[in-house]
Amino acid sequence: MSKLKVKSGKGELVLRKSNNLVGLKTKKIKKLSRTKFVKEEVFKNLGGFNIVDLEKEGKSVDDKLDEVRAKREIEVGTHVYHAEGSNRPLVPTGEIYIIFNDGVSDEEQQLSLDEFHLKIVERRDKNKIIASVTKKSLNPLKVAARMQETSLVKLAEPDIDTFVDEYPFSKPSDGLLDHQWHLQNNGRVVDANWSMKKGADSKVIDAWKRIGNTGSARVVIAIIDNGFDLTHPDLKGKVHKPFDLWSQSSNLMQGDPRFTHGTPCASVALAASNGSGIVGVAPKAKFMPVSGTSFSLRATEQMFDYCIENGADVISCSWGSTDPAFDLSPMKEEAIARAARKGRKGKGCVIIYAVGNDDLDFVSFYSAHPDVIAVAASTSRDEHASYSNRGREVTVCAPSNGDWPITAARAWWDEGVSWETGEYRFWRDGKSRGSRYKHFGGTSSACPLVAGICALILSVNPDLTAKQVKEILIKTADKIGRPSEYVNGHSVKYGFGRVNADKAVAEAIRLKDGAADVKPEVAKSISTGRGLFRFSVKRQESKGYGVQIGAFAEYGNVLIQVEKLERMFNVPVIVNINELNGKTVYKVVVGAYSRIADARSLHKKMTQRGVNGFVRNLKDLK
Repeated sequence: MSKLKVKSGKGELVLRKSNNLVGLKTKKIKKLSRTKFVKEEVFKNLGGFNIVDLEKEGKSVDDKLDEVRAKREIEVGTHVYHAEGSNRPLVPTGEIYIIFNDGVSDEEQQLSLDEFHLKIVERRDKNKIIASVTKKSLNPLKVAARMQETSLVKLAEPDIDTFVDEYPFSKPSDGLLDHQWHLQNNGRVVDANWSMKKGADSKVIDAWKRIGNTGSARVVIAIIDNGFDLTHPDLKGKVHKPFDLWSQSSNLMQGDPRFTHGTPCASVALAASNGSGIVGVAPKAKFMPVSGTSFSLRATEQMFDYCIENGADVISCSWGSTDPAFDLSPMKEEAIARAARKGRKGKGCVIIYAVGNDDLDFVSFYSAHPDVIAVAASTSRDEHASYSNRGREVTVCAPSNGDWPITAARAWWDEGVSWETGEYRFWRDGKSRGSRYKHFGGTSSACPLVAGICALILSVNPDLTAKQVKEILIKTADKIGRPSEYVNGHSVKYGFGRVNADKAVAEAIRLKDGAADVKPEVAKSISTGRGLFRFSVKRQESKGYGVQIGAFAEYGNVLIQVEKLERMFNVPVIVNINELNGKTVYKVVVGAYSRIADARSLHKKMTQRGVNGFVRNLKDLK
């Protein structure tokens, strides 16, 4: 979908058209939600419009809006837009603030307004006006973009209304959220005498604020692991198509103290926002637990094929092997590649693997697969976690323990492990934050954190391929550590940097609806004036009268206009070449008469044939 660039304040906005929202002004209706063509009223007054989601019935938003505009009860209908990197709704009010360049006459100003069928609402001074679109005008954003390209106009800024603050996001109220420094690091542990590096986090809360929510329930995250507590309050309401490879059924093994790893991994990615405990990176995402990790070729094929066939969007794997005896066979590599390329109906499942916690200079063989996102670990001080494996295959790193641990969910049968000295079973400092939670870490935690970020990316742009999601993570990662550790932008410790969820979702939004640099939908320039033209140049005296049709900045436009006007009216066409604010300007005048009455007669003929202009005294063109 095309994008528009418009002036806004001191800068420029790149706008994309909303796929579902429109603005409507009505003549009689008080409750748009009661009509058959409105699915939902989103906001009752924005820029004088009711913002609604239309019942599109399989039609595009353009076609449906045209259909609704034709209804008697609708006075005005407009598209709603979003700025690049944001889902905040923007509505053009229909007014345009215009500043003409110095030296542009009143007649030239009026000619410019007539060309776009604008009417003056208010004149601020001789060069500044507020104009409004009429029924004959194009979309006010397109009008402003086209006016901005003309040599007469210094500034054409459309009046756009939006909310002063992002909406409708409110920060989750889960009790342990302030302990989840990996989502937002404020520089200290809230109930411990421990300082961290402020900002050394994954910017997840910033990402939630940007998109106005905490993700989409349409995104499915598969966690392939062992030891899922499906009764845990942060997981139990989210389970979607579970599968156990060992029992070959949907009945997952629970209660074995040897297997508890899957529960905290899943919670980091997608723990529900339910007002208590922790919250995952993508708390609205569905949870597909696939239990039974195995080196077996048959099991490897089955686990990934199950994810393909049952609609997994993201696959998180916090396991692997660095033992050369257990390298991946070509058939295992193909099983992973098949999911990465054929999942999500051909867009590919986004597959994330932990690089491993062995403090080695090579990564897990699974994470070295070229189609996966290989995740290393960084600390709460934005340093390399010493246990995290290193290698050229590392894609990105994500916050985990190594300084202060992550808080995650704990299975009810988890007996705990020694923490450093062995004194504490679940909490590094011995201070409990709830019986169903514990301290956690390693690349096992970093991996599902990235999986949750990938789910947020797909929640704002579900059309992205798995490859594009990986590219977004690479492009938007923050470089941490010493600059000398990066070669061509890549570090064996940090990959392309520490993940930044906010930048990642902003990039996903930017890529939505088409290429990033689509040229604004404005009138096509008559390119370069290429071709064969016949010249007959004579010096014109500065006296007499003609009809000025415009002022142009492009010489190619001048050539085409002169050829067309001579053919239409069989009179000489005069071009005044001058300079305005350091730019060459070509003013085109049709005819050269000694009597003003002759110029007025020509003006009448030109108007009848749809060519706008005004009578001009040639002595004013010097």
